[in-house]
Amino acid sequence: MESIQIWLKSHADIWSPFAKWFGDHLTAMIVIIISGLIAYYVGGRLLSALVKRMVRSTRHREWHQKDIEKRQKTLAAVVRNVWHLFIIIVVLIALFREGVDRADAILAPLFASAGIVGIALGFGAQSILKDFMAGLFIIGENQYRVGDIVEFSEDASGTVERIGSRTTVIRDVDGNVHYLPNGSITHVINKTMGYSMARFIITVDPASDVKEISSIIDRIGKKLAHEEKWQNKIIEPPAFVSVGEFTGTSLEIIIAGKTQPSDQWAVVAEMRRRLLEELEKTDIKLAP
Repeated sequence: MESIQIWLKSHADIWSPFAKWFGDHLTAMIVIIISGLIAYYVGGRLLSALVKRMVRSTRHREWHQKDIEKRQKTLAAVVRNVWHLFIIIVVLIALFREGVDRADAILAPLFASAGIVGIALGFGAQSILKDFMAGLFIIGENQYRVGDIVEFSEDASGTVERIGSRTTVIRDVDGNVHYLPNGSITHVINKTMGYSMARFIITVDPASDVKEISSIIDRIGKKLAHEEKWQNKIIEPPAFVSVGEFTGTSLEIIIAGKTQPSDQWAVVAEMRRRLLEELEKTDIKLAP
């Protein structure tokens, strides 16, 4: 015990600057960190709520509920991420200025050399800036939102899970996640914007009565559209559109209807099921 006390006394000069530094700065740094955490979480939630309310108040008469929710989710996530990044930068600068004596004197030469460093980093940051600007245009022009099902010219398709400052993240039908730089996206097919088309083809025997087939299709489509489970999903009932290609062994019947975004696949599946059941009761045969 005596040896420890002797060692501490002999090294008092070494520890005294650290003790003084903690005494002068520790409380202020703790306050900065706590304030930053509060602003990080509370401010992010408040901004998300504000953005969602603004989107709803300005678009509720023009867009379907699903489109409003997708826009809200996308903009809220972007604003929240920007806010989080801003708070982190502010807290780090505040901690640095609080923790380093004479911070201005230290930062002065750094700012003086910022021009040279900026030129060096500028060449490497061109792609980052390109991706960031492209992301702003994607969000500003409402090309696609979180939750949309899209197809890109880069041979990637799936559901949009996140639109970041640099990349768009989508998940395909196999569960694979694709990360695409925003600056590389040149052509987007949005399959769930505004409304969707439930369009499909059945192939029947060429000797079938087209008039009878069209009557069956229209009747089933209207009945489906008036059912409680489906009436909120269908905008225009699936109906006979036209005759497609035909050969000596087959005849294509084109069917189409308008649905709410993302509901086309469920409507098509149900129409096919009901058509198969109905055609089995008639003389109309499907092509082999």
